[in-house]
This record gives sequence, C-alpha cells and structure tokens, in this order.
Amino acid sequence: MKFLIVDDLHPCIFEYLKEAGIEWDYKPEIGKAEVRNILPAYEGLIVRSKVFVDDELLGSSKLKVIARAGAGVDNIDEEALVKRGITLINAPEGNCDAVAEHTIGMILSLLNNFRKSKQELLKHQWVREGNRGYELSSLTAGVIGYGFMGKAVCKRLVAFGCKVLVHDKQNLTAVHQGVELVSLEKLKKESDLLTLHIPLVAGNAHWVDRSFIEGFSKNIWLINTSRGKVVEGKDLPALLDNGKLRGAALDVWENESPDSFSNGEKHLFDKLLSYPQVIMTPHVAGWTFESYQKISEVMGRKILHWVNKS
Repeated sequence: MKFLIVDDLHPCIFEYLKEAGIEWDYKPEIGKAEVRNILPAYEGLIVRSKVFVDDELLGSSKLKVIARAGAGVDNIDEEALVKRGITLINAPEGNCDAVAEHTIGMILSLLNNFRKSKQELLKHQWVREGNRGYELSSLTAGVIGYGFMGKAVCKRLVAFGCKVLVHDKQNLTAVHQGVELVSLEKLKKESDLLTLHIPLVAGNAHWVDRSFIEGFSKNIWLINTSRGKVVEGKDLPALLDNGKLRGAALDVWENESPDSFSNGEKHLFDKLLSYPQVIMTPHVAGWTFESYQKISEVMGRKILHWVNKS
C-alpha cells in the first residue's frame, strides 16, 4: 500500500507508516493539479488544508483512505468519500489542548482589555479606570459544541471557577463534572460570554448572525476558534457599535487569504481591526509546536489501527 502526503507533517508520521507497512511519497510542495494527475497511483492520501478533496480531485483514483491532519474536515466532500467507499480519518485529539489554551487566552485578554491598554500606552496614556477588568470566576460561560475542543475548553473554564453552560446539537446525555448541559434558550439567557467549538457543516454556516446574538439576554463577549463561516462577519460591526457585543476574539475568518480580499472584505476586515475590543489571530489556535507533533501521532495511530483492522 502506498500513500501520498501533500502537506507538511511532523516526521513522526513516517514511523507509524513504516510500522503499518505503508510506503509513501512526501510532496508538501505539490500543487492541486499535480495531485489529481498522480493520485491514481496511491491507495491513501494525507492532507491538511492545501486541497479541497472532492469528486474532481479524486478523479479516477482508487483511494481507500484519506487522513486529514487536524480536526475540521470542511475541505473534504464527505459525501464523495461515502460514495466511493473511502475511509476518512482526522485528528481532533491532537490539537484540542492548543485550541483550549488559545481560547482561554483570548477570553482573559478581552475581559482585561489587553489590546485597548496597549493601544493607549503606545500613545503614553496611562488609563486605569477605563481598563478595569472582569474576573472570569464571576461570569457564566456559554460553550456551543462539546467535541474534543469544547471539552478541553470546558475543563479549563471549570478550573477558573466560573459557571459553565454547554449546548450541543447532538443528543448528548452527559457532560463532565462542573459543566451543565442546557438548551440553547437557557444558554442565551444566562451567558456572559459565548465561545464556539462547532464544525462547519450543513446548518452551521452563518448560524451565529445578528439575530442569534441579539437573542442573548445579556451583552456578551464572543470568541470563535472554530471556523470563520460559522459567524456572519458582516453583522459584527453593528453589534459592537450598539454594545450587544462587548468584545470579540476571532482566530478564524471567512476568507483567510487577505491577498484575495474584495474591496468589501477588506473594508470589513479593517473595520473590525479598528475596534479596541476586538482581537484577531491568523487561525493559529490549534497550531502550536506541540500540536504539530501530536496531530501526526494521533493520525499515525489511527492509520495503523485502520490497517490492522482492514
């Protein structure tokens, strides 16, 4: 069996492939067109986010398995894989700690006006009262999504001593100690902040829009480290202007290639960056030095299990 690897991965993946008896070609610099042309020579494909895997890319290939180095699989047409009988493997366990720590960092930054303080200090303005913060332990955190990421975030929120409410579209029956599983209505009624940990699947695109946020009883802080298209970005300025959003921390965005921004996208992006109560990072929440290795380890173990089971 032979695999094609089209994105940069930690070298530890090769030990797992070797143990599984798999040969591989490592081509992290390959382009999409070349991937399609050479794919028929392989039984397995390992990707990160370089290509969108759909029927067009798969072409006449005879793949048996595709491994996505990471959590989200929104760059993979799962229906196309089901139709072709291709197994899909991903590795959300590998970067859930990284995402959770980044999320907590963003929350603390919002609650304590880190960005606003820095902007004022750069102007030699020493503003104490205007930057008085809030203690996380005094607040109610609303978490939507209780997969690997959501669980890791909840674990840390509980450690801070705040009330943690969780809502998940799946029919969950149990959550960890210190976490309360609630309806969306209760989460909206009681939460002081909202952090999103849901995949980009049918029904979730632009789900969190102006109407959704205005349905919260309190003015809230919003944190999104899931996928950019889960949030309706164009609605955020009005919500920030009227105070319904007390602040926003965004690690993801709808279009994450600034070089390809339309005039409207650039205007919105620049507008959001102008708010002192908005923090943005370039989709790095799950991308730490440690997660780089852990993702490959998790994926390697799953590939080895798949081979042994086949």
